[in-house]
Amino acid sequence: MSNNQELIFKIKADFLKSLAHPIRLEIIEYLKNKEASVGAMVKGLGVEQSGLSKHLAVLRQAGILISRQEKATVYYSVRDKDIFHILRPIAEILRKKLSETNEMLAHLGKP
Repeated sequence: MSNNQELIFKIKADFLKSLAHPIRLEIIEYLKNKEASVGAMVKGLGVEQSGLSKHLAVLRQAGILISRQEKATVYYSVRDKDIFHILRPIAEILRKKLSETNEMLAHLGKP
């Protein structure tokens, strides 16, 4: 494998790692169709500000979120709605997997 290919896989893996946390996925979903302040997200998501700030920084560094400051308030929004083209298929794969598991469990219960 060439160094360029290795670098591309590393970049992709780092991007996916930035998504690999339940709260980060919840933040992205929360911001799907709106911009929100840190304070609004603390209330809306029920998370502590210190933890939220760390997750927001990871998502911003990955280029998933953008922020803007208005006086003392920082607002976040999704930079590129194409992120949902990644998340939707994952949800669909998980739905299929759950459905298959439920079917298998139903068959196990039959005499």
